[in-house]
Amino acid sequence: MEKPQILAYIEKSVNYSAFDVKWIPCSAKVVAIGSHPRGTGALQVYEMSEGDLKLLHDVERPKALKCGTFGASALEDRHLAIGDFEGKLEIIDLQSPEVPIYSVRAHSEIINAIDGIAGLNIGKGAPEIATGSRDGLVKVWDPRQRDRPVITVEPQEGEQKRDCWSVAFGNSHSTDERILCAGFDNGDVKMFDLRYMAVKWETSLKNGVCSLEFDRKDISMNKLLATTLESKFYIFDLRTFHEDKGFARLMDKGHKSTVWCGKHLPQNREIFTTTGGNGSIMLWKYSYPAARSKKLDDGSEIGIVGEVKPLQNATITSQPITSFDWSPDKMGLSVCSGLDQTIRVVIVTKLNRV
Repeated sequence: MEKPQILAYIEKSVNYSAFDVKWIPCSAKVVAIGSHPRGTGALQVYEMSEGDLKLLHDVERPKALKCGTFGASALEDRHLAIGDFEGKLEIIDLQSPEVPIYSVRAHSEIINAIDGIAGLNIGKGAPEIATGSRDGLVKVWDPRQRDRPVITVEPQEGEQKRDCWSVAFGNSHSTDERILCAGFDNGDVKMFDLRYMAVKWETSLKNGVCSLEFDRKDISMNKLLATTLESKFYIFDLRTFHEDKGFARLMDKGHKSTVWCGKHLPQNREIFTTTGGNGSIMLWKYSYPAARSKKLDDGSEIGIVGEVKPLQNATITSQPITSFDWSPDKMGLSVCSGLDQTIRVVIVTKLNRV
């Protein structure tokens, strides 16, 4: 009992497939988005109250919704950016969610992944939203500018278009610096330096990349967590880049199934969770090596990766857990959704003792 415990505190059944859930910052509310059986979009806002989730808003959108982020919104606004199955990017004011305040046809096919930066007082520079789609394109949008993206990343001529499954911003520690990572269905991970409009680094993990996340978005690149289809996750140490060998990395097998997502604890970036296709949540802690780099015989420097150890494991459902989000305000409070049409508030205890 000295270890952290993973406890399902509230379970709420819904009548649609919930693909993404998010805590609404500075509140006891969560928002869930997904797809009704008839193909329309579901958007619901719940508030924690007396051990239950009370429904505040229930909005049906024309097309099924896949993903959402608050990352590019001002903290006082808390506007939700969402991507749908038709390739549309919209920004919703949750106080009146019926009519979007921003809408653009971002892609020709489903938007699989979305991330935001420079909102919620996280990251420097202009607010931006990244979208990744089945059409093989990765785009960056400025919500203050309508109709066209700031950046479009597409395959070179002759290259096959791959389904983009995940996007993540990082390195936003000054007004000039910003990095975007994208993961694809064939296992490719590509890192784009948005300052120089160039590919900084790329690698292949051999299996589809289900999620990507920097341990912190608003610092110099430190670590990147990637989860994949075949039960593996990877951690890359981003402090030292070698021209030939790239970044140092470790691989671990956490779940005996697809690792759907990985999320760092906002209050402690060395602790993170992974969620599995077997309905489990695993809690991990990363430890740094004694030295984070060493010199090779040719004088170049190469990174050294640390190690991870499992802290706790809990199976809370029999179906895959496809989305997970920590509360940014209360350490240990989280929300998740899966393919069993249930939203769960999950509490992880004793995180301050790890």
